[in-house]
This record gives sequence, C-alpha cells and structure tokens, in this order.
Amino acid sequence: MSISPIIIAIGLALLVLAGCGFAFFKGGPAERAGSAVIAANLALLWLADMMQNTASSGVFGLVVDGFTAIGLLIVVLRYGSLWLGGAMLLYAAQFTLRAFYFVSERPTDNFFKAMNNLDFMGILLCLVVGTAVAWRRRTRMVPA
Repeated sequence: MSISPIIIAIGLALLVLAGCGFAFFKGGPAERAGSAVIAANLALLWLADMMQNTASSGVFGLVVDGFTAIGLLIVVLRYGSLWLGGAMLLYAAQFTLRAFYFVSERPTDNFFKAMNNLDFMGILLCLVVGTAVAWRRRTRMVPA
C-alpha cells in the first residue's frame, strides 16, 4: 500500500504549522520573527500553487525564497541566533535547488520534491530546536 502524495503534503503542512506555532508561542523574539518569516514564505508558495500548479517552481518561487532569505538575514543581524544561521544555509540550498531546476528548464521530478521537502524539514528542525533552547534558557533563568 502506497501513501498518497496529498496525504504526505497535508502531513508536512501540519508539521510545519505546528513547528511555527510552537516557535511563535514559546520562543523568544528571534524565534517569533523567524517563524513569521517562514510561515509567510510557506503561505505565499501555497497560494501561488493554488493559482497555478507550477508557480512555486518558477520565478515566483525564486523571488519568495530570496525575500525569505533577506528576511531571515535581517532577523540574524538583529538577534544573532545560531539556529537562524542554520536555517539561512538551508534556505540557500533550497534557493540553489530551485535555481538549478529553473535555469536548466527541468520539470519538477521526484528528486526535486524529496530534496525540497527534506530541506524544508531541516529548516523547521532548526526553528524548533532554537525555540526549545530559548524556552529552556528562559525557564531556567526564572528563580524557583
């Protein structure tokens, strides 16, 4: 029995929403800003895919990833968080993947989808781990 791609997409979307929600409600200012940037990226790409099925793999996807990287760069320069550096490197890899497929005019295949999803899960992992560290640090500072 194989799993439907729609089920996988819904599962990944719920995982991303849970990670961004966790960062927004339990993280510090850097985690909140980072989760807002990542959630905005995801929302823009979802809306583009709803309007046109290949929109996120074209120029629009590159532009959105570029603005997301700029947004994360601003957050890194403001807060200097280690997890943001990891997320920015992973966004660079995602931008490179999209640019390669766009410039070589290759259609999005299963490799692109798998690498894109793995990269985005790495970004989400950076966000969740950074939030957990910030939350733990904040709770340990409060006198018992």
